Amino acid sequence: MVMTTKKKAPWKKAAPRKNRHTTLTSASKAKAKASAKRAGRKYPNLVDNMNAAKKQRPTTSKKRSRK
Repeated sequence: MVMTTKKKAPWKKAAPRKNRHTTLTSASKAKAKASAKRAGRKYPNLVDNMNAAKKQRPTTSKKRSRK
């Protein structure tokens, strides 16, 4: 039997203590607006902005495993 864990919605979670705010660049804002338009919304919502901010942040390199 597979048990699924329920994830809380982003608006129900507490804000993270570290790296609380990411200022969206104009390119990220355009991506969020495009995402909202594809979903049939006039303006981007929290989820659109979160996805745009996630793609904007630099990716961290993978940690090396010790042998």
